[in-house]
Amino acid sequence: HSHCAMSSGYDLAVTTYSPEGKIHQVDYACKAVDHAGTAIGVRCRDGIVMVVEKFVVSKMLVHGSNRRIFHVDRHVGAATAGLLPDARQLMVTARAEAANYLQTFKSPIPGAVMCDRLASFVHAYTLYWSVRPFGCSVLLATHDERAGPSLYLVEPSGGAYGYFGVAIGKGKNAAKTEIEKLNLQELSCRQALVLLSTVLHRVHDEKDKDFELEASWLCEESGWQHALVPEDLRLSAQEEGAA
Repeated sequence: HSHCAMSSGYDLAVTTYSPEGKIHQVDYACKAVDHAGTAIGVRCRDGIVMVVEKFVVSKMLVHGSNRRIFHVDRHVGAATAGLLPDARQLMVTARAEAANYLQTFKSPIPGAVMCDRLASFVHAYTLYWSVRPFGCSVLLATHDERAGPSLYLVEPSGGAYGYFGVAIGKGKNAAKTEIEKLNLQELSCRQALVLLSTVLHRVHDEKDKDFELEASWLCEESGWQHALVPEDLRLSAQEEGAA
């Protein structure tokens, strides 16, 4: 079709650079993320909060199934956007890395190491003709004694960044504008939860299916362990956000 003629075959394999130095298959993988429900993470004064706009694909879907927020280790959580099966596969790898580190060094994996290892794994899938890049981005919420609470983003290219606040998925640009207005250093995780829910409702596209707010945190209140936000708080945040 016309698209292939346009890129003259430079996008057929992940091992081919275009004359501009682009790797089109990686760009397309990023597009898979850009078409997904929005996910937002912020670092507040007392920890990290992550929320996800999880589309309810069917009225018959069991509540809480098909999750896009995952536990990686006690002190590491992840929120994903993009192709969910790809994300699940990455979570298997992330959990293995956490377990391996603990076994080898007898201490929990630091956030920066977790981020680097996951990014290296994702990056490896952009190097070989026989594989395709992961069609998902991952937000990592971590806590360790040296760095405290940290928030990272790993992209389909293997690019990895540390953030105070970040949004991925469909509404990322609008959400980014909203979270840049927040004074994160002064917000508590409880306050941020309601504000992020409001942002998700604002950037939600009316043409899309309804969404379930998924939310997790890693903060003082959760004992510096990654946990889903308690159901009563999640529901009240969803209601206040929609108001």
